[in-house]
Amino acid sequence: MKTAFISGITGQDGSYLAELLLDSDYFVVGLKRRTSLICTERLNHIYDHKNFRMEYWDLNDSGSTYRLLLEYKPAEFYNLAAQSHVRVSFDVPEDTVNGIVLGTTRILEAIRHVLPDCRFYQASSSEMFGENPDIPEAGYNENSRLMPASPYACAKVFAHNLVRNYRASYGLYASSGILFNHESPRRGETFVTRKITLAAANIRLGNQTHIELGNLAAKRDWGHAKDYVKAMHLMLQQNKPDDYVIATGEAHSVEEFLHEVWKHAGLGDPKQHLRINKKYFRPQEVPHLLGDSSKAQKVLDWSPQYNLSSLAKDMYDGDYNKIVMQQMHSRQVGQLCQK
Repeated sequence: MKTAFISGITGQDGSYLAELLLDSDYFVVGLKRRTSLICTERLNHIYDHKNFRMEYWDLNDSGSTYRLLLEYKPAEFYNLAAQSHVRVSFDVPEDTVNGIVLGTTRILEAIRHVLPDCRFYQASSSEMFGENPDIPEAGYNENSRLMPASPYACAKVFAHNLVRNYRASYGLYASSGILFNHESPRRGETFVTRKITLAAANIRLGNQTHIELGNLAAKRDWGHAKDYVKAMHLMLQQNKPDDYVIATGEAHSVEEFLHEVWKHAGLGDPKQHLRINKKYFRPQEVPHLLGDSSKAQKVLDWSPQYNLSSLAKDMYDGDYNKIVMQQMHSRQVGQLCQK
C-alpha cells in the first residue's frame, strides 16, 4: 500500500484528492495547519477511515516536515497548501509569498535530504500567465510566457521554477500542475463562483434579495475540482516528472457563470438581483485566462468530464440542499427549545 502526503488537506482539492487516493488503496496522511477551529467539514465523511490520518504541520516549520517524512516515508507528496485567494494576496502579500515560496522550498529541501525517492506534486496556477497579451487561439500551454499580475501569481511563478530547478539539479521526481480555475460545491465561500451559487440558493429560498459582485467581464477557464485532482494523481504515475496544463479549453466570463447559475435556480434575469461593488475589483486585473491541456490529454490520457453548465448545476444544487438542511435543523432545534 502506497502512502501519500497531502498538504492543505482541509481545502477543496485536498478533500477530493484524499477521497480519490483512499479509493485507490492508498494510506493518506493529511497535513493541516493548527487553528483554533478544527475546520474539517470537507473531511468529516473520511475522518475515521482506517487508512487516513491527520497530522498538524505548517509550511513555516521545517522540523515537522523532516519528522513526518521520516515517520511515514510517503511515496508521494501533494503540496496543495497556500493562501490561495488572489484578491486577498494584495492585502497580505508577505504571508502569501512566504507560504508559497519558502514553504515549497522547505518541502523540496526536506525531500532531497531525507526521502529523495518521494514523488512531489506542486500546485502551480493559471494566474502565472497573468496579463499576457499574446493569448494563443487554443489557450496557454506549458511553454507560454508567464506574466504574473498579483503577489499570489508572482509567488507561484517562483515556486513553479523552483520545482523545475530541483528536478534538473538534483534529479527529484517533481512535477507541477498548472491548473486553471477549478470549482465545486466545496469551493471557499469567498471565491466568486461559490459566492454566486450561495446567493442564488439564498435568493431562491427568500433569505436574501441581491448579490454584490465586482468585474463581470473577467473570463476564466472553469473546470470541476473532481476532474482536476484526477490529473494530479496521474502526473505522479508517469515514468518521468514533467509540467502539465490542466484546463477545459473553454473560457467564460463571470457574467456568463452568473447567468448559468440563475438559469438553474429559475430566478430569471440576474440583473434584477445584481449590484456592482468596486471593493471586489482587483488592483491589477487579469482579463482572460484560457488553457490548452492537449499535452495532458495525450500523455496522461486525461480529459474533463464537467462543462460550465454541469459545474454550475452541481454547485447550485449543493448550496441549495445544504441551506435547506440547515434551515430544517434550525427549525427542529427551535421546536425542541420551546418544549
